[in-house]
Amino acid sequence: MLVPSLLIAGVVLLALPALVLGARGLFRHRGYSAAEPGDRASVIVIVVLRILLLLLLFVVSAVVLVSCVGVLVVDVEMHGMVYVLFALDLLVAALVLLTFGRRDQRPARRRASPARR
Repeated sequence: MLVPSLLIAGVVLLALPALVLGARGLFRHRGYSAAEPGDRASVIVIVVLRILLLLLLFVVSAVVLVSCVGVLVVDVEMHGMVYVLFALDLLVAALVLLTFGRRDQRPARRRASPARR
């Protein structure tokens, strides 16, 4: 009963925050220029791919959570595919967090030298 609990903890602590942060950063684009029409098509492709990635993350997380809760409630043996889906879930969550799920870093302030004062 320890393994399903660990899988649930992994999904709740990594995949669900990645889903929330990814949804927040879905329409954020660095370097987008509205003046160039070529940029618009690339932004549409990026947003569609991000939506598909978030849908994959949501579906895989839901399957892992439902499977683990079912194993805990009914007390049956867990299928081996749940471990594969859990690994996929962690990899997709890491991809989301490292790409568009990050918070924007503020530019570093330049220090004023004492000579300019």
